[in-house]
Amino acid sequence: MQPPVHAISTRGLLKSYPGPGGTTTYAVHGLDLDVRRGETYAFLGPNGAGKSTTIALLCALARPTAGQATVAGIDVVAQPNRVRGKVGLLFQHSALDPDLTAQQNLYIHARLYGLSRRHARLRTGETLEKVGLSDRRRALVRTLSGGMRRRLELARGLLHAPEILFLDEPTTGLDPHARAQVWDYLRVVRDQHGSTLFITTHYLEEAENCDRLGIIDHGRLVAQGTATELKAGIGDDQVTLRTSDDAAARHVVGRAMPPGVAVTGGGEGVSLRIPGGSTWIPRLCAALAAHDIAVHAASATPPTLDDVFFHHTGRSIHTPGTHPWTPAAPPHPGAAVTEEHS
Repeated sequence: MQPPVHAISTRGLLKSYPGPGGTTTYAVHGLDLDVRRGETYAFLGPNGAGKSTTIALLCALARPTAGQATVAGIDVVAQPNRVRGKVGLLFQHSALDPDLTAQQNLYIHARLYGLSRRHARLRTGETLEKVGLSDRRRALVRTLSGGMRRRLELARGLLHAPEILFLDEPTTGLDPHARAQVWDYLRVVRDQHGSTLFITTHYLEEAENCDRLGIIDHGRLVAQGTATELKAGIGDDQVTLRTSDDAAARHVVGRAMPPGVAVTGGGEGVSLRIPGGSTWIPRLCAALAAHDIAVHAASATPPTLDDVFFHHTGRSIHTPGTHPWTPAAPPHPGAAVTEEHS
């Protein structure tokens, strides 16, 4: 029998909770998602977007309110125990016992997954070797650095050789060096073992490391594709000019732009967004020179993932606060939509 093309597939997946006064809270709202076998897929979104709830549904740790989901070709509602045997999970917060050694933590986890004593000892040694912690196998977890603990948790998730590894904010709280180490091991897992990696993150540079990514906001998947595709979908470059008189330059540049192009001015010069930004710089410099305005610096920057996020949600991923997304009609009169922290 051929394995399924998609490691993860959902249609209309929804998770809601009753709220006060007859309202309804939606943590995941109508999710349609396909993740191919062997790819690294990232869910990009801020806290409260529904990322952790989605992982709980896909790992059969929570039951969906409506919709369908299959993981490794198995229905998460009909056969939750089989799903749990096919997946590994790295939680957002540490689930290691700090008073046990690295080796003891892995051995106990392997036994809980039903591995025999002999197989559990074998897999514990193998996975410690994979993540470069063999020399720390007898060290208490509380004595390990943050990066080492995260690598140990990654080893724990790999003990039973899962087809799909879910990683919920895998590098939160780590310094840049430790984060880079975790990603090095994730690449080894994907490339040497063909595992499918499903990662939630709010770090833009981590999303860039993934084969594809989906932007999730208020429980809805608002865009997905490769980082290159998503940035190309915006199309507009950020053009910035620093001049001798930014206030006057703003008016000159505004008159030179096609209708509908907004020109803004601030402490860092004159800015605008337009396709092919680099081709506009010589024309704008000439227009400013004709008005005796000197240009001190000019740049054209392609869209970033933060620009993509802003384009689809109305705010930066790093900016707290409410954005002007208006939900679809609730399933019953009087229902309200709020977010759940993920």
